[in-house]
Amino acid sequence: MGYHVAAFEVREGHSLASALVAQLRTILYNLDTVAGVGEKVRRGLMVLRNFISSIKLSAGEFSMDIEPLRGVADSGELSHDLPQLFLAAAEAAREKQSGIALLVDEMQLLEKEEFNALILAMHIMQQEQVPLVLIGAGLPTLPRLAGEAKSYAERLFDYPVIDRLSEEASHQALQQPAKREYASFTEEALQVIFEKSQGYPYFLQVWAYHVWNQAPESPITESDVRASESRVRQRLDDGFFRVRYDRLTDAEKRFSRAMAETRKQECSMAEIARLLQRKASGLGTTRDRLIRKGMIYTPRHGVVSFTVPLFDDFLRRKMPFNS
Repeated sequence: MGYHVAAFEVREGHSLASALVAQLRTILYNLDTVAGVGEKVRRGLMVLRNFISSIKLSAGEFSMDIEPLRGVADSGELSHDLPQLFLAAAEAAREKQSGIALLVDEMQLLEKEEFNALILAMHIMQQEQVPLVLIGAGLPTLPRLAGEAKSYAERLFDYPVIDRLSEEASHQALQQPAKREYASFTEEALQVIFEKSQGYPYFLQVWAYHVWNQAPESPITESDVRASESRVRQRLDDGFFRVRYDRLTDAEKRFSRAMAETRKQECSMAEIARLLQRKASGLGTTRDRLIRKGMIYTPRHGVVSFTVPLFDDFLRRKMPFNS
């Protein structure tokens, strides 16, 4: 069985419903071109037409020249309509001997109502045994958010952790491509890059790019790595870190800078409040905004961490700490 893929990223200010409609509309129209009876496909399109009207999406953007199917996915309540839409789409795919895979990134940005509706819909898909699957990605807070939305989410989903690469994996990621070009890194060079990148995949790529261009010959040495450090730092500061920094308000920057001042991977809210000379209870709104922006997460109660490594180093270079 082949799968039709609906892939999108959750974005602030954009509804889950509109993202799903755009993707499912394309999939259903593609299914309609596949040879076969197609009764379920036409029904799926009619249900989608209902859903578009019920959630009041832009008629011009998603207009469909098809009659509605009254009484299905047209209540205007997302937790009621979304499962019916998914079921109709999945049955249409099954009729054409295929399935639907939803690939959703940044799931931690879903609104609570959207999270509830999505989990409920997937629960029903499992009960009905239809070919519609969800693969989502997000920050480490995702399992907690899912559990808060629906208590049975823990049983419904698996939560594999995709983390920084281990030292061995980082070495392989550098050494194997180099060998294909008849070059190599010394062990000392690999070790320095791992320590500087902390195993973060994108950082490894940036280090590899600049070190490769810096090194005059193989093997690439520790001296080549250290000679590339200023270029790597400039690239990350001007691109990766600055993009995130510029999204922050002044209050969010001060909060983040206080986190960096602790020089700890996990910072307690009490310590941040002490550094800012504030009460911890008065920092909740700023903390929540930073979580929503994907800058920090809460590994456990009363503690926060940056979502990407080395952002604290950037902040210490970028701005002085003033309580």
